[in-house]
Amino acid sequence: MNNPLDGIRILDLTRLNPGAYCTMLLADMGADVLKIEQPGRGDYLRYTPPLIGGQSSMFLTLNRNKKSMTLNLKSEEGKEIFTRLLNSYDILVESFRPGVCKRLGIDYDTLKKDHPELIYCPITGFGQDGPYKNLVGHDINYLALSGILSLTGEKNGPPIVPGIPIADIAGSMFAVMGILLALISRQKTGTGQFVDISMFDGVVSWLTIQAARFIANGKSPERATWPAGGEPFYSVYQTKDGKYVAVGAAEDKFWKILCEKIGAKELLEDRTAKGQRSKEVINRLSSIFKTKSRDEWFEILYDLDSCLTPVKTLDEVFTDPHVKHRELIFDLDCPGSGNVKQLALPVKFSEIKPKIRIPPPSLGQHTDSILDGLGYEKSKIEQLKKKGII
Repeated sequence: MNNPLDGIRILDLTRLNPGAYCTMLLADMGADVLKIEQPGRGDYLRYTPPLIGGQSSMFLTLNRNKKSMTLNLKSEEGKEIFTRLLNSYDILVESFRPGVCKRLGIDYDTLKKDHPELIYCPITGFGQDGPYKNLVGHDINYLALSGILSLTGEKNGPPIVPGIPIADIAGSMFAVMGILLALISRQKTGTGQFVDISMFDGVVSWLTIQAARFIANGKSPERATWPAGGEPFYSVYQTKDGKYVAVGAAEDKFWKILCEKIGAKELLEDRTAKGQRSKEVINRLSSIFKTKSRDEWFEILYDLDSCLTPVKTLDEVFTDPHVKHRELIFDLDCPGSGNVKQLALPVKFSEIKPKIRIPPPSLGQHTDSILDGLGYEKSKIEQLKKKGII
């Protein structure tokens, strides 16, 4: 079976994440993605360390199945090329601050006049309207303003910044969702649309359980309360070897099995202990878990419904037997850098088989072939290069 997005063409004007992850997911499902990059510099992600063979590992792991073309969108000739390109593309994804594309003359309202079928998706920090629309920020800022940082960390300590860019990934995933929904809508109506994606909006919508608690009683949840850790049944404990196990026994049946197997039957009724008793239960569990190593505890409880797992480091994750079985990591031959490990599309289909068609592109690798396809003569392409248009 062909991939579901075969024949769909995407112009990717984004830099860094979340645009890179969004368009890579779409490319994995068959979309023909063309990165439009600044001549001589390209996507900033290309220069973000660490490097493998002189190339950014971040760029190499977020840009497979894409082509690259350099184009100066500030120049008139660059805009003319862009306009001709747009005739054969379905979707445009960009990550400029609100107003930039309008100044360049490539905003949705301008382009839809000649391309009513175009799906136009900007991914920004705070969206295209509202009091924060022009506020600059990064992942930590979106998490802070959304209230998520107020929920992380120890009860009496400062907020703890998560180890992955949650808001960026939320923006990527909601952009993919929005684009796919817009494609379905276009199939029915024949008309494209503007898909406004905000990383801030995404993480606000992910408050879910904590938002429900606030809605119920009007009080902001404190740090280190379920599901943000800090409860005896939902926390992390250090083991004898200095490593950690995570306990997620949120239901009585799991808690009962855990307590019985680790020799803490006296705690059977203390799953939801509060106040001083909660501290006593946590201290008791902490002392028990320090009697064995992390892997010993996992082996003891592996076949039981106890909701205990080891806290693994990335080197362990990359060699994990379940990760291998699920084919979540694979090697991709990247020219100049050799085999570079990639994180696979984490969706398993019965019929669809996502394919890796091409490695991440070098800067402007496909510029000449794209222009040739648009009818530009070789001499004209050379002139455009000398003028810094491409």
